Amino acid sequence: MLTAERVPDHCPALVLNADYRPLSYFPLSLWSWQDTIKAVFLERVNIVEEYDRVVRSVDFEMRVPSVVSLKTFVKPVRNPAFTRFNVFLRDRFECQYCSSNEDLTFDHVIPRSRGGRTTWENVVAACARCNLLKGGRMPDRAHMHPKNFPHRPSVTELQRNGRMFPPNYLHQSWADYLYWDSELEP
Repeated sequence: MLTAERVPDHCPALVLNADYRPLSYFPLSLWSWQDTIKAVFLERVNIVEEYDRVVRSVDFEMRVPSVVSLKTFVKPVRNPAFTRFNVFLRDRFECQYCSSNEDLTFDHVIPRSRGGRTTWENVVAACARCNLLKGGRMPDRAHMHPKNFPHRPSVTELQRNGRMFPPNYLHQSWADYLYWDSELEP
């Protein structure tokens, strides 16, 4: 059994695909140190970078991995799933009417009561206030038009938008594999 000597739960490993790109930017592809060590023992990953922290067992010692790459390439999805999270990510977590980022909801540009469907091309992020204000009215009638035309995003667009929202914690060993402008923590 491995014991953690000063290994906090805050030593996640950045998981890269076999091509050394993160599996995802938002949420960032991270594994706990325990899952990472398990993947190392199962020979599913290569260790790329390590923390200065060590885990030990009776007859084994290992530095905790901070960056790992998968040994097998995982083909990225071609078409992102239509989910609430992905709509918010496409719209950069902003109401498409007033730019607020508080209390976001779905808004059907053409209301469902008027035959509007729940699709990429008809749903935008809207704060609860604007959604209630627009109600079941058409955009012209409500004098409310989304600032960005609703569309089916590409995976690249969602990844680019995801890079705009770096997580609170970024370890310095991840710098060569991520592309954010914010400073990395030591």
